[in-house]
Amino acid sequence: MRKSVTLFLTILAFMAGSGLSLAQNAGNESLPVSVKVGGWNHHVQGIALDAAKGCMYFSFTTSFVKTDLKGNVLATIDRIQGHLGAMSFDPVKRKVYASLECKDDNIGKNLSKFAAGHSLFYVAIIDVDKLDHVGMDPEGNDFFRVVCIRPAVEDYAASVSLGGATVAHRLGCSGIDGVAIAPKIGKKGGKNYLYVAYGVYGDPSRTDNDYQVLLRYDLRKLDRMASPVTFGQFSEEGPERPSETYYVYTGNTRYGVQNMAYDPETGLLLLAVYRGNKPQYPNYDLFGVDMTVKPSEAPLQGVPYMTGNVLQPALAGNYSTAGPQGWYFPYGNTGLCPVGGGLWYISENGKDPATRKQFCNAQLYRWVGGHAAFVPVRK
Repeated sequence: MRKSVTLFLTILAFMAGSGLSLAQNAGNESLPVSVKVGGWNHHVQGIALDAAKGCMYFSFTTSFVKTDLKGNVLATIDRIQGHLGAMSFDPVKRKVYASLECKDDNIGKNLSKFAAGHSLFYVAIIDVDKLDHVGMDPEGNDFFRVVCIRPAVEDYAASVSLGGATVAHRLGCSGIDGVAIAPKIGKKGGKNYLYVAYGVYGDPSRTDNDYQVLLRYDLRKLDRMASPVTFGQFSEEGPERPSETYYVYTGNTRYGVQNMAYDPETGLLLLAVYRGNKPQYPNYDLFGVDMTVKPSEAPLQGVPYMTGNVLQPALAGNYSTAGPQGWYFPYGNTGLCPVGGGLWYISENGKDPATRKQFCNAQLYRWVGGHAAFVPVRK
């Protein structure tokens, strides 16, 4: 046993001294340790890897960007009228699924010229193999189609009675953001679905906004109901209801799940958020849901007007008696993408001080769990 440990440490020392990256020793020889792209007006919202074609995809809010693995821009979709958010790539269908908000609020009015009086939420379905040049226009083209997420529209528009007062936005719904492709919760393997997470207002004065709301959809149904966009027209075509709705008790966050990704190797669905403000919670940046554990029907804490299928955050990360377990981790809320072998690309976003333009450095990380969650892979 001691000889095995000594040999293992010797190998690690050799790797460190030779300058080999950990990615080269995990069956991912072709993956660079970082992919950087910049020059955009709005910050990055999501990332995805297309290993088969050697491409990366980035959402910069109003632009969708396709690059090679050196960060060279191959194609873009510009003039997206709304907030293009988190994304997930399906290597079988060869499509990216991304959240898209067209919202009449302080954020939305600066992104869309026609959102006044309308607040609708969509999944955008992007056919990446049809993207072949810079400056492609999404209007009226079948490489960019949308399907409405109607429950989010209803919850955003609804008012509820809470603590003797009437408050806007049921469950604190601010729209949608995080998306992920994963099997059915409570079942190992099998058919994949699209999970769509609500954005949630972080109002510390209310009690009904401490859950993350996840909607599960059949990918084939979303594909079938999607249609090209026409600026100035708001399609409400979409499934009336998802296959299932789940509630994850995390405590307060600001704007809910920003990015979400499923790792089949650990069985975890990771939820990256903006840290919350309620002092009674530990306010983590990252949570995990064990996808093999079935939900249970229960009342929702602090939500007097409904019950639901409740999922508990996985027993991993940091432990706090004040609330759910999770991780303090500074990245992930602008992009989170598992690539296999315990490796992930995670967005490290920022603004170039010279040009004042936004950039994304998709950095390779290794999942370690424990109290750290991830450690960066360096050459």
